[in-house]
Amino acid sequence: MNILILSWRGPGHPHAGGAESATHEHAKAWAKGGHAVTLFTSYFSGAEKNQTIDDVEIIRSGDTVLGVQVAAFFWYLFAKHKKFDLVVDQFHGIPFFTPLYVNCRKLAYIHETAKEIWKYNPWPKPFNLIPFFLGTKLEPFIFRFYRNIFFMTVSDSTKNDLIAWKIPKKNIKVIQNGVSISGMPKKLPTKEKKKTALYLGAISKDKGIFDAILAFNEINRKDDDWQFWVAGKSSEDMNNKIKSLINSLEIKNKIKLLGFVSDKKKFELFAKSHVLINPSVREGWGLVNIEANSVGTPVVGYKVPGMCDSVKDGNTGILVNFGDYRNLATSAIKLVGDKNLYPKFQVQCKKWAQKFSWEKSAKASLELIENI
Repeated sequence: MNILILSWRGPGHPHAGGAESATHEHAKAWAKGGHAVTLFTSYFSGAEKNQTIDDVEIIRSGDTVLGVQVAAFFWYLFAKHKKFDLVVDQFHGIPFFTPLYVNCRKLAYIHETAKEIWKYNPWPKPFNLIPFFLGTKLEPFIFRFYRNIFFMTVSDSTKNDLIAWKIPKKNIKVIQNGVSISGMPKKLPTKEKKKTALYLGAISKDKGIFDAILAFNEINRKDDDWQFWVAGKSSEDMNNKIKSLINSLEIKNKIKLLGFVSDKKKFELFAKSHVLINPSVREGWGLVNIEANSVGTPVVGYKVPGMCDSVKDGNTGILVNFGDYRNLATSAIKLVGDKNLYPKFQVQCKKWAQKFSWEKSAKASLELIENI
């Protein structure tokens, strides 16, 4: 088949995350399976407008927010391109509205519904109310265009959201993300001698960076024999805000801000840490949790969609009520301090992570698209 994937961000994009990595894993598996795969995605400064990666043809045009959707519409209808047998419409808050102009088979691919994430948009006040209000009101309406389209998603949490918005259950296939350990060092370092809590992910409000720092402070207040690491991509504005919070809490000497790290460094941090703190507002799946588990590091986070799917509460991590950062701290202290329970969690973490592989996930998605 000739397959077209429409996605707001693609390989190499400075803000690409887990959803974009997952898209590429499926795309290259489909190409390996004998299909011709084209990815139409947004352009970013310094990028090649046309590029091939892992046998996936990449076309970049338009800005990330709305611009790429408009560019895809005009490119599909008016530019010269091959005839496609399947178009994959990837949701990230705003989809590509393919039911309005694509006549061939379609597959909607979604990690998470946005819902309350609209509240955490990065626009300055009071303008942040615009996407919050419009997104919250329009998101359920958008799904009306997709009621006859097949969906691929990554968790039961997202599946349940789709069903609540009238997508037929029979049209939804859950294929959980795999975990890539290609960047993992052959020999992992041992745990730090000092108890260590790690936050690793995008440095943003919706990923819970401020609650993570408040939890770090609470841990430090109760037990000062801890150190804290923060790793991930951040804007200059967000970096200044978290530094300001850290300074106001007077824990600057306890926290290391590591910035963006390589895959190798990421797994080294997971291995050295005693616990991953993940206070995300909402996840599609929560790949970072499985990555931490793969090296025997449990997770403490909020009991929200996605987190409930990737963390086995009481087995590979501990989930607490949303917003209760004090309980995040208490749970982390109790778990790491329990010399009998903590090793059991480590064993259970590794067993859980071994259930997920991109080979398994890609095989399932390849079967799905061929059946469609």
